[in-house]
Amino acid sequence: MRYVLIFFLVFLWACSGKKHEGHVENSDVYYTCSMDPQVVEDKPGKCPICKMPLTAVKKSKAQNEDELQLSDQQIQLGNISVDTIRSGTIGSQTVLTAVLNFDQTKMSAISSRVMGRVEQLYFRNVGDYISKGDKLYDIYSEELNNAKQEYLLALERQKTFTVNDVIDFNSLLQSARNKLTLWGMSSAQITQLEQAGKGNPTTTFYSTYSGYITVLNLQQGDYVMEGGTIVELADLSTLWAEAQVYTSQFSQFQQSASAIVRIPELGDEAINGRISFVNPEIVPESRINLIRVSIPNKNNKLKPGMSAYVYLSGTKYSSLTLPVDAVIRDAKGATVWIQTGKNTFQNKMVEVGAEEGSMIEIRSGLMPGDLVVITGAYLLNSEYIFKKGVNPMEGMKM
Repeated sequence: MRYVLIFFLVFLWACSGKKHEGHVENSDVYYTCSMDPQVVEDKPGKCPICKMPLTAVKKSKAQNEDELQLSDQQIQLGNISVDTIRSGTIGSQTVLTAVLNFDQTKMSAISSRVMGRVEQLYFRNVGDYISKGDKLYDIYSEELNNAKQEYLLALERQKTFTVNDVIDFNSLLQSARNKLTLWGMSSAQITQLEQAGKGNPTTTFYSTYSGYITVLNLQQGDYVMEGGTIVELADLSTLWAEAQVYTSQFSQFQQSASAIVRIPELGDEAINGRISFVNPEIVPESRINLIRVSIPNKNNKLKPGMSAYVYLSGTKYSSLTLPVDAVIRDAKGATVWIQTGKNTFQNKMVEVGAEEGSMIEIRSGLMPGDLVVITGAYLLNSEYIFKKGVNPMEGMKM
């Protein structure tokens, strides 16, 4: 009976050993998803993202585990190309949102010289363009009419009394003429008054500036006081792109630097400009300042109120540079792929710096002359995860 019991125990141990051997996990195999290669599991199942069955993949037995070797066909299909990293000129670039506004230095106001009633207004709409010398309005003014009569009377007496030791009619005539000039009548209008010999009850005033009407303060038939504004005009040959800047950004550019302004509504056309004004006052609550970039307005294509982007370039300096697409960035840092041999690539962590246009600065991690993958870097990353079962950035340190 004792031998039977011993035989039974040995049989059970042997069966349990075989069963354990049947479930030994193969450390050379991992499971991933063909649609989401970042999913890596040590046992079969379904992808947690797309719910497709995971595929068994055998880990690479390459001599250097951190390298990836591809065939010529894979390199061609993946559009993988390399270039030698070299020094280039780069500078930081600040992009600001802006709005186009009138250039305040090119705005003007036309005011009435005398008090009176506007009998005729030749421009009645905001947005109308007025050229210098155009008729602007006709006014009926008692004071101006009296001044006309004084001038005609002085002129008549000068002709009648050619020589008079008591009264200097030339001085009286010049004084009356100066009054008409100060009240806005032109030399041509005064000459016409002399030739007619009588004054018109209304007087026409002409625009002394050119521009688009931005403010029209009265209507035909209104009374206007001396010094009252008739219209405000804006010259749109140049505009301001007004942008808000945080105080922490001032060190990134010179306050009299040139700038590039792009207007999305006009096909993102690049317009060269220059910072013309930096508001010395800072909003305490938001720590924001205002800058104005003066830009030309060719053919009046730009309109106040349009949105814009202002690109300000910082100081240029020499550094190692790469195309932006060559660098893979995530929360853990930045990496690039370098070529270490024929069809062999290795992932390296780098420290990046300023970014300008399509180029990015490499501060550390690479040396001049390194062959860097400039197209197809993301495909290499996915292929590495698919073959190795791990992210190439895991465990990396600068």
